[in-house]
Amino acid sequence: MTPDRAAVRILVCDDHALVRAGLLALLDSAPDIEVAGEAGTGEEALALAAKLVPDVVLMDLQLGEGIDGVETTRRLTSTPGASLHVLVLTTYDTDADITRAIEAGATGYLLKAERPDELFAAIHAAAQGRPALSAPVAGRVMANLRRPRPTLTDRERDILTQLARGSGNRDIARALFISEATVKTHLRRIYDKLGVDTRAGAVAVAKEQRLLP
Repeated sequence: MTPDRAAVRILVCDDHALVRAGLLALLDSAPDIEVAGEAGTGEEALALAAKLVPDVVLMDLQLGEGIDGVETTRRLTSTPGASLHVLVLTTYDTDADITRAIEAGATGYLLKAERPDELFAAIHAAAQGRPALSAPVAGRVMANLRRPRPTLTDRERDILTQLARGSGNRDIARALFISEATVKTHLRRIYDKLGVDTRAGAVAVAKEQRLLP
């Protein structure tokens, strides 16, 4: 450990045992990073974070059964008095994934292809509450900021609002007095305009671009 920098305590959350083992071995090689624990599910990460009080949780997005990495991040960062930071480490770099993670409270977003020194630097940045983004992720964020906001019709906005409330197609059709087939048609157009392919992705991008009331 370097004398001028205290070790950062890390909790690793990834549902693949082999990936966790590789990360633990890599992190153990860093003199100023201390692995406090490891978790294979979101629920386990929540329990261990409360017990171990790490500085940074290294979080995968897809965690198999149970809550995913985004929901785990949201719960970790919204806990009253929580001082930890979440650094996402994943293979997913879609606009929707990035938006959902950052909105959930993630301090940084890294891809698993990063070099070890970049990972170590991002961990220390996250521990200090400073944003840490992989270069490709930062590029996508900047591109999205520069991209003109899509133009949605009033009906498409109505449907997006219903999506944000968690309504299914049948409920949307009843609420807006239209057919389910019409709902599906509007959804396809919304997905095309927002550049997504899922309901969650549409809501995330709509929130990011302030398309929802």
